[in-house]
Amino acid sequence: MGEKKQIIPEIVKAGDPVLHEPAREVQPEEIGSERVQKIIDDMVKAMRKAPGVGLAAPQIGVPLKIIVLEDTKEYISYAPKEETKAQDRRPFDLLVIVNPKLKSKSNKTALFFEGCLSVDGFRAVVERYLDVEVTGLDRNGQLIKVDASGWQARILQHECDHLDGILYVDKMVPRTFRTVENLDLPLASGCPKLGVS
Repeated sequence: MGEKKQIIPEIVKAGDPVLHEPAREVQPEEIGSERVQKIIDDMVKAMRKAPGVGLAAPQIGVPLKIIVLEDTKEYISYAPKEETKAQDRRPFDLLVIVNPKLKSKSNKTALFFEGCLSVDGFRAVVERYLDVEVTGLDRNGQLIKVDASGWQARILQHECDHLDGILYVDKMVPRTFRTVENLDLPLASGCPKLGVS
């Protein structure tokens, strides 16, 4: 019988209510279920196909508190070296976090451009904490704690926002929203400087 074709879910775009409403917690007894495990697998496939460095369950139309994230040497190699250094961007292996709870570990913040697979083709500057701690459950229902800094901390904050129905455009610095093609153009006067504040 030929191979079963893998169906990868479409990424939901801005405007769909699932992206603008809070997701619900996953009950611990649900985590091991075939349904939740398939959702996690679908999220990883959709994130990698896009390709992106993070994805929240609402982005595939599922209003559950699940995030996946991964940043590879390959992805990082496409970005300018001085940019990745300024962003403190380092590769990390796949992380699956169910019911993540995020807290900042310091008041230090950074301003950098951010994008989102649900707002494709655009970027805007967003202020994020530099150091965060995220606790939750892994895909096996085991407790997990992630101490993150730099770009990984930014990805975690971005994905956790999705679970509260918040897109990065809801937090962006006004007048920094632009198309990817215009990313290298200077910021308008009065906009804050990029980098660590």
